[in-house]
Amino acid sequence: MHEPTQPTIPVTDTLAWKPDWPACQQNLIRWWKHQGMALCLEVIREQRREDIPVPEVPADLEVRWTNARYRCDAAEGVMAGLDYWAEAFPYFDTQIGPGSLGTFLGSQPNFAVDTVWYEPCIDDPARTAPIRFAKHQQWFDAHMALIDEGLARARGRYLVGIPDLIENLDTLAALRGDGNLLYDLLDRPTWVLERLEEIKAAYFQVFDLFYAKVHTAEGGNAFSAFHIWGPGKTAKVQCDITASLSPQMFRRFVQPTLREQCEYLDYSLYHLDGTNARQHVEPLLEIDALDAIEWTPQAGKPGGGDPCWYELYRRILAGGKSVQAVGVRPEEVVSLVDAVGPQGLFVTVNGPVNRRTAGKMMRELEPYRRGAV
Repeated sequence: MHEPTQPTIPVTDTLAWKPDWPACQQNLIRWWKHQGMALCLEVIREQRREDIPVPEVPADLEVRWTNARYRCDAAEGVMAGLDYWAEAFPYFDTQIGPGSLGTFLGSQPNFAVDTVWYEPCIDDPARTAPIRFAKHQQWFDAHMALIDEGLARARGRYLVGIPDLIENLDTLAALRGDGNLLYDLLDRPTWVLERLEEIKAAYFQVFDLFYAKVHTAEGGNAFSAFHIWGPGKTAKVQCDITASLSPQMFRRFVQPTLREQCEYLDYSLYHLDGTNARQHVEPLLEIDALDAIEWTPQAGKPGGGDPCWYELYRRILAGGKSVQAVGVRPEEVVSLVDAVGPQGLFVTVNGPVNRRTAGKMMRELEPYRRGAV
């Protein structure tokens, strides 16, 4: 993160569906700087906004994921039923699955009800051309159509986010296949490192194109994963396949390009996914430009608010990074903040919740949130 020279960053944007948006921005900036806590708390409205309906869901999965008008209708239908308390804010999520960048580089998406899978497209590394990004191909244009639709319709009510691109080894895995790539790390490491440099260059190109469209008045952007915003180039970064790698391999294959990516971004949040990835906390803490780490326990494990994760959060905070806990049940929030401390902690509440539950939570958290704008 590039540290601001002034105590706070002036913000001018307002959001009709988030009346305290300027204060929310300042609180998020304080969280990024390890100086305060953030709380994503979505609250069910007693009366929906503007009589906006929830649209009928298309039967065709590709239409469901890629039709810009339907996607925006669906997003507005959800936002119309919610209030955004504390550091939650309304935004149009423009992602078409977790890993859009791979589809811009040759992988074909396979649409499911709740996610998108990606078909490998590199069969023979020895005969593979360099990986290059080119504009005006089907899936890039589909993402741009979503962004354009959202920008045309937002009208100062909500933000439009940058889609969940994904990068590094995870994108190469989408192009090559997970199993093949794990063998490649052993059999052709130089080839892997060369492809990672090409993917990094493509990521920068694509991010710049999306950022130019969606950035707000102070130069910030919302990102479509994990409810984050920062007053500069802001993104979630990750490398889930490293659950199969040693810390030494992480440092060799992932850390260099990840470090450059975090240096390119002004605000970066690493998505740490599953218990097998916890071995990479130390290599992540070695990346000075990385600002924060988010923790997602895998299915079957206790959620992010469980006491079994407190020590992990403390370890990340002690390493100088802010931390995000996701999927925290309302009844777990106060205990989590009390145990870990509010400075640098971002709690995403599992919800949305009703107004009574939200009010009780905010009253209990008031001592920890003193100093928030």
